[in-house]
Amino acid sequence: MQDQNSAAPVLPRFTELDAFDPHRQSYECKHEADVNPPLTAEADALFQQGMAVTGHDLWPEDRDYMKAAKIWAQAAEQGHWKAQLNLAGLYLKGLGVSQDPDKALELTEGLMRKGVPAAWDNMGAYYMGGVGPLKQDATVAYAFWQKAADMGSMAAQAYLGEKLLGTHDEPPAFWGNRAIGLKMLECGYAQGSGKAAFELGLTLDNTDGRHVLALKILHEGVKFGSERSANYLGSSFRHGDELVDRRIDVARAERYSVLGDALWHNPDLRFPNLDKVLPLPPADLPYWNGDKKTLIDAAKALVPAPVIKPTPGSERTGRAHIPDGHVLSANPVPPLIEMVGGGQVIPQYESTLARFTGYWLPQLLEARDEHHLQWDRAQVPQRYARGEAFEQNRRGLSPHDGRVMWHYVGVLARRAAQASDPRVAQGVARTTRLPAPRQTCTGSATCPRTGVWFGHIKDDLPHAATFNRWDRQAYVRTGQPFPDPRELHLDIAASDVIWLWLDNANQPGESGMVEVTLSDLHDAQGVVSHG
Repeated sequence: MQDQNSAAPVLPRFTELDAFDPHRQSYECKHEADVNPPLTAEADALFQQGMAVTGHDLWPEDRDYMKAAKIWAQAAEQGHWKAQLNLAGLYLKGLGVSQDPDKALELTEGLMRKGVPAAWDNMGAYYMGGVGPLKQDATVAYAFWQKAADMGSMAAQAYLGEKLLGTHDEPPAFWGNRAIGLKMLECGYAQGSGKAAFELGLTLDNTDGRHVLALKILHEGVKFGSERSANYLGSSFRHGDELVDRRIDVARAERYSVLGDALWHNPDLRFPNLDKVLPLPPADLPYWNGDKKTLIDAAKALVPAPVIKPTPGSERTGRAHIPDGHVLSANPVPPLIEMVGGGQVIPQYESTLARFTGYWLPQLLEARDEHHLQWDRAQVPQRYARGEAFEQNRRGLSPHDGRVMWHYVGVLARRAAQASDPRVAQGVARTTRLPAPRQTCTGSATCPRTGVWFGHIKDDLPHAATFNRWDRQAYVRTGQPFPDPRELHLDIAASDVIWLWLDNANQPGESGMVEVTLSDLHDAQGVVSHG
C-alpha cells in the first residue's frame, strides 16, 4: 500500500505497507516496551507533571492543557515519546494550543521514524478519521494497524485481535481467524492492556466456556484499568452467571461496580492491589465500611514516600537548636530600622543585650589568620530573645584574638513542603513509607507476610522492560504463592522475580472482622531476605 507518489522523501504517513491480511496464518508476539526509546528520569518527571495537571480526576475547567503542552514539549525535546504523543493529541484537538492537525501529524511521524509502535497505531486512527490533509481510508488504516501490531503496539493487538475472533467473515465488523486473534489478544494482555484482557476474557467465557480462566483474566483486566471488565464481573456476580459458577454475590458485585465507575471517570487508574479489597472466591471479602474512596485507594498502586532528611540544626541543643522542619529565612529582615550601608543589621558586641528576638552568629571582629578563620567557620547560629545578654563565647580563643561580634541571621521559616509524587498528584497512586527492616522474597517461595508486594526482575532479563513497571504490585496473603508471570503470558520464571514487601496488610477492626485498611509507615533502613 502506498498512498501518494512524490519526488520528495516519502513521509512516514505515506509508507508503503503490506495490505491488511485478516487470514494470516502466523503471528509473532512482540512487546512495544522492548523497542520504545528509553526514558530518562528527568523527562519522565516532566511527563508525569503534565499528566497531573490534566488528570481525569480534575474537573474539565480545572485541567491546565496550556501548562501541559509546555511541559510535554520540554519532555519531548528530551526524547520522551509518550509526552510527544500526548502533545500531538493536544494539537489535534486544539487543547492548550492552537488546533493544528499538520503539527499533530508531524509529531507523530517523528516518533514513527524512531520506531515507536504506538505512533504507527495512531497513524492508522488518523487515516480512519481523515485527519487534516489525510483522505479517510479504512484500507490504509488497517494496514497501519497491522504494522503497529506486528511491531508490538498493545493497542493495535487488542483492536485487531478482537476483530479476528469471528466464526466467519463479515467485514468490516469482523473476520474469522480466531487462532491469530487469540494470539494477538494474549500478546496485548501480557503487556498489560486492559482492552486485550477484556476481549480475551469475554471470548473465553462466551465461546470456549473456559469460565475459570476467563474469570481470572477479567479480574486481571480490572487491575489493568479496564472499566468494561469491572462492569462485566459486577453484572456476573449480581446475576449469578456461569462465569462465576452461578454464584450470586451482591457484595462482590457492588465492589466491582464502584471500581468500574471510578475507571469511567478516570481511565488512567490502575488497581494492581485489587485483591486487597476484592479477592476472587473462595477467599472471603474483607470488611468494607462503604466509603468508595477507601475501596479505590486501597486497590491503587503504592509509591514510596521520599525520605525526608532532618533539617540543619535540628540535632543541636540549647540556643543552637532549630526545630526540625524549620530553616533560617534566606533574607533576614529585623523588626527594627537599624541598618548600616547595604541593608545589614548592625552587629552587636558580646555581653550586650539583643535588640530583637532571632538567631545570631558569633564571629571575630577581625580574623587575622587561619586559626581565626577556622574558629569563625565552626560557629553556628544561636537564638536570643529581645533583651537577653549575649554570652561570652571564647572557647578556643585567647584574650589576644580580639573581640567577638554577634551578627543577626534571621528568624525561622517552615521548610517548603516537598512535592508529592506526580502519580499521587494525578490521583492514580497513593503514598506509603517502606517498612523497616526491608523484606524481600523470590517469586518461587510462598509469601511469608501478608501485604502489598512490589515485583521486579533484573534489567538484563528478557521482557524486563515489560515487567518492570511502577504498578507491578500484588496483594498476597501469608502462605499464598506469588503471582506467576507465565499466567500473564510472560515468559518469565517465578524464581527470577524479587518481591519487596510494602506492608499495608488489612487489619482487624471494630467490626471484629479483618477490614480494608489504609496505612502508612515510618522510614526504613535494613533488608530481610527470604527464599
